[in-house]
Amino acid sequence: MAETAASRTGSVSRKTNETSISVSVNLDGTGKSKISTGVGFFDHMLDQLSRHSLIDMEIESQGDLHIDDHHTVEDTGIAIGQAISKALGDRRGITRYASIDLAMDETMTKAAVDLSGRPFLVWNVAFSAPKIGTFDTELVREFFQALAQNAGITLHILNHYGANNHHIAETCFKAVARALRTATEIDPRQAGRVPSTKGTLV
Repeated sequence: MAETAASRTGSVSRKTNETSISVSVNLDGTGKSKISTGVGFFDHMLDQLSRHSLIDMEIESQGDLHIDDHHTVEDTGIAIGQAISKALGDRRGITRYASIDLAMDETMTKAAVDLSGRPFLVWNVAFSAPKIGTFDTELVREFFQALAQNAGITLHILNHYGANNHHIAETCFKAVARALRTATEIDPRQAGRVPSTKGTLV
């Protein structure tokens, strides 16, 4: 068990003509984060993702912000997803499934995950404005699409209700974080088995 926990880390460096990104994660951390993307609101959301999942994250992103935030947000999601997938390895012994309804003031959002190795995003979230400050609200979906695709996660996010767009976005990140926290945990009753009748998740 100790060896499994110690090895559940992943690092990714990704460089394109649009972005240069490095990500390191530790699934068995305490939610410590060191994050710099150049996009203030996004940094805040990633800090929530790390803190509430208890996944330690170090993220350094440099992108073409003179154009807009899109490439930085999407490519950071790709790198985080790839790092999480590396840290999960063959996903032996994990809990695999989790879901939560997360409340924040007037807002409630549900996140359900299956760390199946099969990427899929179901997104049922609507924002009432195109921006939160200077951040494009449509980029929240782009981030989770990139995360799910590259981490091999089936991810469903449903906003039940909410009035404040900041709260809606934040509950998406916090709910996914809490679901990931449970789903990535080692289940002692699995005795190191892959949680699938197929015998593999990847």
